[in-house]
Amino acid sequence: MTPSPKEAVAKAANAVAGTSSSATQFKKESGAARVLGAGCAGIAELMVFHPVDTTAKRLMSNYGKITSAAQLNSVVFRNKADASIPGRFFSLFPGLGYAAAYKILQRVYKYGGQPYVRDYLASNHGSSFDNAFGKGNGKAIMHATAGSIIGVGEIVILPLDVLKIKRQTNPEAFRGRGLFKIVADEGFGLYRGWGWTAARNAPGSFALFGGSAAAKEYFFKLSDYNAASWYQNFIASIAGASASLIVSSPLDVIKTRIQNRNFDNPESGFKIISKMMRNEGFSSFFKGLTPKLLMTGPKLVFSFWLAQTLIPAFDKMM
Repeated sequence: MTPSPKEAVAKAANAVAGTSSSATQFKKESGAARVLGAGCAGIAELMVFHPVDTTAKRLMSNYGKITSAAQLNSVVFRNKADASIPGRFFSLFPGLGYAAAYKILQRVYKYGGQPYVRDYLASNHGSSFDNAFGKGNGKAIMHATAGSIIGVGEIVILPLDVLKIKRQTNPEAFRGRGLFKIVADEGFGLYRGWGWTAARNAPGSFALFGGSAAAKEYFFKLSDYNAASWYQNFIASIAGASASLIVSSPLDVIKTRIQNRNFDNPESGFKIISKMMRNEGFSSFFKGLTPKLLMTGPKLVFSFWLAQTLIPAFDKMM
């Protein structure tokens, strides 16, 4: 029997609707589970993807267009471009110590910290999200907002990211100095680019957690996001990571170029934007996006998927 227009509209609405679960409804994991799950995700990501991160950073830091395979080889492998395959591979591991400290702290802070902000928003403002966006919508947007807030606060550990990027793209900036000597010499200069980092993190983290929450809400119809299976978390992580990388790409290029310059030759973000528009065109703001989606994308998917899966798993074990 052919449905009436009214029934057809109702079926279509049900097809795109979420679970209509309230933003005030949430399951609180233990603090230890959050730290352990996020920390394990950070360690696993570092072990697998540090060379990929180095490649993407070096491509983003390159000025001008790459027109040949030989030029690409020299941009990625630097002074090891003519070395053996093992030599070129190991050249992609500079700054591993800084990367380990930064990546583990970042993932514990971001993946383990977002649930705390989410809990606060749900307890104190959950009904406001429901009233403003509707049940289901409000819950997904609340998760995204919590991610955005925690992303802005990530600038606290920015110096470790600065040192990691310089090791990957401009090792000459160290001039034989150790960590403590650099901190003593540069001071708050290590926070150079903090404004652009915050500007990148706010929409990027909003898209990461919001995309994941939206997938669980609308695609998998989950009222309890912690009940997602490994497969559901994986698909949700792909949605969140892809949205995050695309949204944050222009500001990420600017941030990287600010941070990879010599300590004694800084350049403002607005000056970098002006040069990019004049010399490289609008497309330069998306430099490295393809390798980021193909290589950094899986890295973010991998760690986010592990964190979303391990945090509830550790919580059940404790």
